[in-house]
Amino acid sequence: EEERFRRIKHWAGFPSEAIRYCLAEAGIRLADVDVVAINQDAGANLWKKLAYMVMRRPDLSLVLDRIRNKRERVGVAEELARAFPGERLRAELREVEHHLAHLGSAFLVSPFEDAVAVSVDGFGDFASAAWGVGRGNRVEAEDKVYFPHSLGIFYQALTQYLGFPNYGDEYKVMGLAPYGEPRFMEEMRRIVSLERDGTFRLNLDYFRHHREKIAYEWENGEPSFSSLYSSRLAEMLGPARKPEDELTQRHKDLARSVQGM
Repeated sequence: EEERFRRIKHWAGFPSEAIRYCLAEAGIRLADVDVVAINQDAGANLWKKLAYMVMRRPDLSLVLDRIRNKRERVGVAEELARAFPGERLRAELREVEHHLAHLGSAFLVSPFEDAVAVSVDGFGDFASAAWGVGRGNRVEAEDKVYFPHSLGIFYQALTQYLGFPNYGDEYKVMGLAPYGEPRFMEEMRRIVSLERDGTFRLNLDYFRHHREKIAYEWENGEPSFSSLYSSRLAEMLGPARKPEDELTQRHKDLARSVQGM
């Protein structure tokens, strides 16, 4: 993890120091690398993206902002050239769909010849979850849950609501949960529901990410997000906790209920 070298928690910039360490451990140089895999594929789930745009007609400014952000990102080859000046990169660059990369990172280093693999995330390549089967040296995703539904968004939004605004603060909710009782399960089931086919859906009335631009910053530092939950959430659960507020039994019970989902 790059944060171990940078000493900045959840570092979100290019992981040049981690790459430098891995090359040194292997006793090779950048020119010796055959393939560089990137956990993002712009062409993945394209039909789902197009169908969403046709059916939901999102604000054009949100679409243009996403396109602009992708164009402004410096490519991996350029980042490697900057981090390793004077070294020749001959590796092939391969884009791997986000959740397939997650499934592979779990199964391909496991001791199992075959196994079910599951990836649950915020969002990556328009999907928030994927599951499938790994056999030998192959992993295939059998089904996915797509934008705007996401357990990662659910958990991050409730983490923010409980007064923990930083990216990665979810562990604080997990730590708080054992001190509470699941007194808000009925409310949690209004926010996220399990479907008969085994998938899940968010009640989008309680969220902002599908209709508003969510301000976030990932570049060379700790990621930061603006609020993901809507005012309707506070209307149902009560006022959101500020970071400096006392942690009450109500907050502990909410954390337990979030964890219970």
